[in-house]
Amino acid sequence: MKAFLLAAGLGTRLRPITETIPKCLVPVGGRPLLAHWMNLLERHGVDEVLINLHFLPEPVRRFVEEYRGPVAISTVMEEELLGSGGTLHVHRDFVRDEEQFLILYADNLTTVDLSKLLRFNTEHPALLTVGLFHAENPAACGIAELDAEGTIIDFIEKPSAPRSDLASAGMFVGRQELFSYITPDLRPYDFGGRVMPKLIGRMNGVVVDGYLRDIGTLESLELAGREWREREAADETE
Repeated sequence: MKAFLLAAGLGTRLRPITETIPKCLVPVGGRPLLAHWMNLLERHGVDEVLINLHFLPEPVRRFVEEYRGPVAISTVMEEELLGSGGTLHVHRDFVRDEEQFLILYADNLTTVDLSKLLRFNTEHPALLTVGLFHAENPAACGIAELDAEGTIIDFIEKPSAPRSDLASAGMFVGRQELFSYITPDLRPYDFGGRVMPKLIGRMNGVVVDGYLRDIGTLESLELAGREWREREAADETE
Protein backbone atom coordinates (compact mmCIF):
# COMPACT_ATOMS: atom_id res chain seq x y z
CA MET A 1 0.00 0.00 0.00
CA LYS A 2 1.24 3.47 -0.93
CA ALA A 3 0.28 6.85 0.50
CA PHE A 4 0.64 10.50 -0.38
CA LEU A 5 1.32 12.52 2.78
CA LEU A 6 0.73 16.16 1.86
CA ALA A 7 2.98 18.28 4.04
CA ALA A 8 4.12 21.32 2.04
CA GLY A 9 1.87 23.93 3.66
CA LEU A 10 3.41 27.07 5.11
CA GLY A 11 1.58 26.84 8.43
CA THR A 12 1.08 30.60 8.60
CA ARG A 13 -1.52 30.34 11.38
CA LEU A 14 1.05 28.55 13.55
CA ARG A 15 3.55 31.41 13.50
CA PRO A 16 5.90 32.16 15.19
CA ILE A 17 6.49 28.40 15.68
CA THR A 18 6.56 27.73 11.94
CA GLU A 19 9.04 30.51 11.25
CA THR A 20 11.78 28.05 12.23
CA ILE A 21 10.04 24.63 12.21
CA PRO A 22 8.15 23.20 9.23
CA LYS A 23 4.52 22.52 10.04
CA CYS A 24 4.85 18.74 9.72
CA LEU A 25 7.57 18.71 12.40
CA VAL A 26 5.75 20.82 14.98
CA PRO A 27 6.00 18.87 18.26
CA VAL A 28 2.88 17.37 19.84
CA GLY A 29 3.23 15.36 23.01
CA GLY A 30 7.01 15.66 22.85
CA ARG A 31 7.31 14.22 19.33
CA PRO A 32 7.17 15.80 15.87
CA LEU A 33 3.85 15.46 14.09
CA LEU A 34 5.54 13.50 11.31
CA ALA A 35 6.67 10.85 13.81
CA HIS A 36 3.04 10.32 14.84
CA TRP A 37 2.16 9.90 11.18
CA MET A 38 4.88 7.35 10.55
CA ASN A 39 3.67 5.29 13.51
CA LEU A 40 0.16 5.35 12.07
CA LEU A 41 1.32 4.31 8.60
CA GLU A 42 3.35 1.47 10.09
CA ARG A 43 0.34 0.16 12.03
CA HIS A 44 -1.80 0.03 8.92
CA GLY A 45 0.61 -1.66 6.56
CA VAL A 46 1.70 1.25 4.37
CA ASP A 47 4.87 0.24 2.53
CA GLU A 48 5.77 3.49 0.78
CA VAL A 49 4.93 7.13 1.36
CA LEU A 50 5.60 10.23 -0.72
CA ILE A 51 5.93 13.50 1.23
CA ASN A 52 5.96 16.85 -0.54
CA LEU A 53 8.16 19.65 0.79
CA HIS A 54 8.34 23.40 0.31
CA PHE A 55 9.23 25.70 3.21
CA LEU A 56 12.19 24.64 5.42
CA PRO A 57 12.74 21.28 3.68
CA GLU A 58 16.09 20.41 5.29
CA PRO A 59 14.73 19.49 8.75
CA VAL A 60 12.24 17.13 7.08
CA ARG A 61 15.02 15.54 5.04
CA ARG A 62 17.01 15.00 8.25
CA PHE A 63 13.97 13.37 9.84
CA VAL A 64 13.71 11.03 6.87
CA GLU A 65 17.42 10.17 7.00
CA GLU A 66 17.14 9.31 10.70
CA TYR A 67 13.93 7.28 10.35
CA ARG A 68 14.53 3.57 10.96
CA GLY A 69 11.05 2.17 10.48
CA PRO A 70 9.72 -0.18 7.79
CA VAL A 71 8.06 2.45 5.55
CA ALA A 72 10.04 3.60 2.49
CA ILE A 73 9.88 7.41 2.41
CA SER A 74 10.31 9.52 -0.73
CA THR A 75 10.37 13.31 -0.61
CA VAL A 76 9.65 15.72 -3.46
CA MET A 77 10.50 19.40 -3.38
CA GLU A 78 8.01 21.98 -4.63
CA GLU A 79 9.83 25.22 -5.39
CA GLU A 80 6.40 26.61 -6.20
CA LEU A 81 3.45 25.26 -4.21
CA LEU A 82 1.39 22.99 -6.46
CA GLY A 83 -1.59 22.65 -4.15
CA SER A 84 -2.93 19.30 -2.97
CA GLY A 85 -4.50 18.47 -6.33
CA GLY A 86 -1.44 19.64 -8.23
CA THR A 87 0.86 17.42 -6.19
CA LEU A 88 -1.29 14.37 -6.93
CA HIS A 89 -1.30 15.21 -10.64
CA VAL A 90 2.46 15.74 -10.96
CA HIS A 91 3.34 12.60 -8.97
CA ARG A 92 0.60 10.24 -10.18
CA ASP A 93 3.26 7.79 -11.42
CA PHE A 94 4.10 7.09 -7.78
CA VAL A 95 0.91 5.01 -7.55
CA ARG A 96 0.55 3.93 -11.19
CA ASP A 97 0.58 0.21 -10.25
CA GLU A 98 -1.75 0.56 -7.26
CA GLU A 99 -5.44 -0.32 -7.35
CA GLN A 100 -5.95 1.72 -4.16
CA PHE A 101 -3.82 4.39 -2.51
CA LEU A 102 -4.13 6.74 0.45
CA ILE A 103 -4.17 10.54 0.29
CA LEU A 104 -3.47 12.07 3.70
CA TYR A 105 -3.19 15.65 4.92
CA ALA A 106 -0.27 15.90 7.33
CA ASP A 107 -1.67 18.80 9.38
CA ASN A 108 -3.78 16.47 11.53
CA LEU A 109 -2.88 14.60 14.69
CA THR A 110 -4.78 11.34 14.43
CA THR A 111 -5.15 7.68 15.34
CA VAL A 112 -7.82 7.06 12.69
CA ASP A 113 -8.24 3.45 11.55
CA LEU A 114 -6.86 3.70 8.00
CA SER A 115 -7.41 -0.02 7.47
CA LYS A 116 -11.16 0.45 7.99
CA LEU A 117 -11.15 3.26 5.44
CA LEU A 118 -9.41 0.99 2.92
CA ARG A 119 -11.85 -1.86 3.62
CA PHE A 120 -14.79 0.47 3.05
CA ASN A 121 -13.43 1.39 -0.37
CA THR A 122 -12.95 -2.31 -1.17
CA GLU A 123 -16.46 -3.25 -0.07
CA HIS A 124 -18.06 -0.15 -1.62
CA PRO A 125 -15.89 0.63 -4.67
CA ALA A 126 -15.65 4.28 -5.67
CA LEU A 127 -12.92 6.28 -7.37
CA LEU A 128 -12.62 8.22 -4.09
CA THR A 129 -13.65 7.34 -0.53
CA VAL A 130 -13.62 10.30 1.84
CA GLY A 131 -12.99 9.87 5.56
CA LEU A 132 -15.51 12.03 7.41
CA PHE A 133 -16.00 13.31 10.96
CA HIS A 134 -18.67 15.31 12.77
CA ALA A 135 -17.31 18.87 12.80
CA GLU A 136 -17.71 21.24 15.74
CA ASN A 137 -17.70 24.19 13.32
CA PRO A 138 -18.97 22.97 9.91
CA ALA A 139 -18.68 26.44 8.33
CA ALA A 140 -14.88 26.16 8.62
CA CYS A 141 -14.63 22.78 6.87
CA GLY A 142 -15.31 20.99 3.61
CA ILE A 143 -18.80 19.60 4.19
CA ALA A 144 -20.34 16.54 2.56
CA GLU A 145 -23.91 15.34 2.21
CA LEU A 146 -24.53 11.60 1.83
CA ASP A 147 -27.41 9.61 0.44
CA ALA A 148 -28.65 6.39 2.08
CA GLU A 149 -25.94 4.33 0.31
CA GLY A 150 -23.10 6.57 1.47
CA THR A 151 -22.59 8.28 -1.89
CA ILE A 152 -21.58 11.92 -1.56
CA ILE A 153 -24.30 13.96 -3.27
CA ASP A 154 -22.90 17.38 -2.36
CA PHE A 155 -19.55 18.76 -1.20
CA ILE A 156 -18.87 22.43 -0.42
CA GLU A 157 -15.72 23.99 1.04
CA LYS A 158 -16.53 26.22 4.03
CA PRO A 159 -20.25 26.70 3.30
CA SER A 160 -21.91 29.80 4.69
CA ALA A 161 -25.01 27.76 5.58
CA PRO A 162 -23.91 24.14 6.16
CA ARG A 163 -26.58 21.50 5.56
CA SER A 164 -24.53 18.82 7.31
CA ASP A 165 -21.84 18.53 9.97
CA LEU A 166 -20.01 15.77 8.08
CA ALA A 167 -16.61 17.23 7.27
CA SER A 168 -13.67 15.89 5.31
CA ALA A 169 -11.06 14.49 7.69
CA GLY A 170 -8.26 15.08 5.19
CA MET A 171 -7.83 11.36 4.51
CA PHE A 172 -8.96 9.55 1.39
CA VAL A 173 -8.69 6.30 -0.52
CA GLY A 174 -8.24 6.89 -4.23
CA ARG A 175 -8.30 4.68 -7.32
CA GLN A 176 -6.67 5.18 -10.70
CA GLU A 177 -9.82 6.64 -12.29
CA LEU A 178 -9.47 9.60 -9.94
CA PHE A 179 -6.63 11.09 -11.99
CA SER A 180 -8.89 11.72 -14.98
CA TYR A 181 -10.67 14.34 -12.84
CA ILE A 182 -7.48 16.10 -11.72
CA THR A 183 -6.81 18.63 -14.47
CA PRO A 184 -4.78 21.53 -13.04
CA ASP A 185 -5.49 24.84 -14.74
CA LEU A 186 -3.75 27.02 -12.15
CA ARG A 187 -1.34 26.86 -9.25
CA PRO A 188 -1.87 26.11 -6.50
CA TYR A 189 -4.58 23.61 -7.46
CA ASP A 190 -6.62 22.55 -4.45
CA PHE A 191 -8.02 19.04 -4.18
CA GLY A 192 -10.99 19.91 -1.97
CA GLY A 193 -11.98 23.07 -3.78
CA ARG A 194 -11.24 22.11 -7.41
CA VAL A 195 -11.38 18.31 -7.70
CA MET A 196 -13.94 17.02 -5.21
CA PRO A 197 -16.85 19.09 -6.59
CA LYS A 198 -16.32 17.25 -9.92
CA LEU A 199 -16.81 13.92 -8.16
CA ILE A 200 -20.33 14.45 -6.82
CA GLY A 201 -22.13 11.13 -7.23
CA ARG A 202 -18.84 9.33 -8.00
CA MET A 203 -17.32 9.32 -4.51
CA ASN A 204 -18.51 7.96 -1.20
CA GLY A 205 -17.83 8.74 2.43
CA VAL A 206 -17.64 7.04 5.80
CA VAL A 207 -17.25 8.40 9.32
CA VAL A 208 -13.80 7.42 10.56
CA ASP A 209 -12.91 5.78 13.86
CA GLY A 210 -10.23 7.22 16.10
CA TYR A 211 -8.87 10.46 17.47
CA LEU A 212 -8.59 13.39 15.04
CA ARG A 213 -7.47 16.96 15.67
CA ASP A 214 -6.43 19.56 13.10
CA ILE A 215 -3.39 21.46 14.39
CA GLY A 216 -3.73 24.36 11.97
CA THR A 217 -3.82 27.09 14.63
CA LEU A 218 -1.95 27.79 17.85
CA GLU A 219 -5.15 27.18 19.80
CA SER A 220 -5.81 23.81 18.18
CA LEU A 221 -2.15 22.82 18.63
CA GLU A 222 -2.37 23.57 22.35
CA LEU A 223 -5.62 21.59 22.56
CA ALA A 224 -4.09 18.66 20.68
CA GLY A 225 -1.13 18.58 23.05
CA ARG A 226 -3.41 18.56 26.07
CA GLU A 227 -5.67 15.86 24.62
CA TRP A 228 -2.69 13.71 23.64
CA ARG A 229 -1.22 13.87 27.14
CA GLU A 230 -4.59 12.86 28.55
CA ARG A 231 -4.76 9.91 26.15
CA GLU A 232 -1.28 8.75 27.13
CA ALA A 233 -2.09 9.08 30.83
CA ALA A 234 -5.27 7.05 30.35
CA ASP A 235 -3.34 4.34 28.48
CA GLU A 236 -0.83 4.08 31.33
CA THR A 237 -3.55 3.47 33.91
CA GLU A 238 -5.24 0.67 31.95
